Amino acid sequence: MSVWPAWEVRESGTTITSWFNVRLAFTDGARVDLLAVLSEAALSIEDVRAEPPLSLDDLAVVAEWIEEPLVEACGSRLGAGRDQDREGRARRARPAWPRGVEGRQLVAEAYRAAQEEGVDPVLAVMGATGHSRRESLRLIAGARDAGFLTPRHARR
Repeated sequence: MSVWPAWEVRESGTTITSWFNVRLAFTDGARVDLLAVLSEAALSIEDVRAEPPLSLDDLAVVAEWIEEPLVEACGSRLGAGRDQDREGRARRARPAWPRGVEGRQLVAEAYRAAQEEGVDPVLAVMGATGHSRRESLRLIAGARDAGFLTPRHARR
């Protein structure tokens, strides 16, 4: 992650508003570029560009991803209301989901339980993981490939 100042507005020698460019680069090649604005001890995001596009769930927590690096970049100006807000954001954050075999087993369990209840299994996996539909379908495919779910189509 990289954070660098873009520009700032000063009044009587005091910085009132600051803009920061932020880049999140992931190991899989995904990238998120955004413009964050700090004014009156409040952080807001003005512009987000992501490749591939972010899901709504990921977009909702992007501020949490960049909070700590921005605090380091702009000092104590964010400190005022951060601790009170942290509790509410923690409830909205995506639940931790195990990777590898354990995660595939949990996906398969959620999928099969939804099938038995007669509800949409993809929505059940989305709810369990907190991921988008596309990512949930990828997780389901991984569980199928690992043998935890039956193949979707009969092989000829």
